[in-house]
Amino acid sequence: MRITGISTHVVGTPWRNLTYVQVHTDEGITGVGETRMLGRTDALLGYLKEAEANHILGSDPFAVEDLVRRMKYGDYGRAGEIVMSGIAVVETACWDIKGKALGVPVWQLLGGKVTDKVKAYANGWYTTERTPEAYHKAARAVMERGYRALKIDPFGTGHFELDHRETLYAVSLIEAVRDAIGPEAELMLEMHGRFSPATAVRLAHELAPFRPAWLEEPVPPENLKALEKVAAKVDMPVATGERIHDRIEFRELFESQAADIIQPDVGHIGGIWETRKLAATAETHYTLVAPHNVGGPVLTAASLQVGFTTPNFKILEHFNDFADAEIKKVVKGAPVVDPEDGCFHLSDAPGLGVELDVDAAAEFPQQQARFDLWAEGWEQRRPKGTGQ
Repeated sequence: MRITGISTHVVGTPWRNLTYVQVHTDEGITGVGETRMLGRTDALLGYLKEAEANHILGSDPFAVEDLVRRMKYGDYGRAGEIVMSGIAVVETACWDIKGKALGVPVWQLLGGKVTDKVKAYANGWYTTERTPEAYHKAARAVMERGYRALKIDPFGTGHFELDHRETLYAVSLIEAVRDAIGPEAELMLEMHGRFSPATAVRLAHELAPFRPAWLEEPVPPENLKALEKVAAKVDMPVATGERIHDRIEFRELFESQAADIIQPDVGHIGGIWETRKLAATAETHYTLVAPHNVGGPVLTAASLQVGFTTPNFKILEHFNDFADAEIKKVVKGAPVVDPEDGCFHLSDAPGLGVELDVDAAAEFPQQQARFDLWAEGWEQRRPKGTGQ
């Protein structure tokens, strides 16, 4: 079997463009992969056009490791977010092809299942007015859909510091959410790399009574010493890693012992197998894995293949029941969260178990999507015009 070409399809919303890539073969089997780029969708499409000619055409889709290595190292420049995301969509599609050809789910090819279900947590659910009352109502709705966990960034446009008034308001929002979801549900606290170490530590202490399940990206991701400083002074798990795009670059994070939970994005770190390799390394450091997942149904399905085969897999993020829920229709067989237990359940469907509906995808053309965490009202995920 050989790859005969790729086709790209961008599904657009005001705050995210989802890039779907189909990999076609001479035996008529097509696989699909997905990633979400922030402000770099056209750059990704340009890279894929070059990579198709340089590396992908004529390749054996079963030889995933060989194709990934050639795409990563065959162009002498260092692979960053764009290249690793391009690798990810093609790599994921190759696993999909391999599973379909053999008549087995991808998780079976990764060593088999270690669990029948993966817990989900909701994100993108607080696109309401930013008040305790509105957040209480929205959080209740999440629980009523069967979720047992959710994540929130209550810090507005906070950057390095957060003044006393804004701190009190953030605390009031978290108090309302905890009251709405009850004492047993998990509440993940997101900081989006906003703060200085001192501010992050102070806010963690202010919010500790509400028992956050983790403290995510408390400081910008470039400075591990800053993260170590935070980790040494808080009494809750620290999570980070969504903006690291090469599993090798996690080495220093593991050595620092600053993270209890790593959050690789399958769509940015080179795909399914690269993520599974990283998870195995994390296991040797007794570190949990909770992938960042702001993609649509295909990226969710790809992340679940890792989840079903990984002993130290904690939970999977899910936006698609809340933000842009209509985009679920672009994929047939989209994974769903069971309202009975708040989990994704194992599927025996071959490959990823999903199929891209190209006609449905065409109903959502690419947009000038923006996601500016420093703009007022960012959490509503409805940017105002092209300047916001």
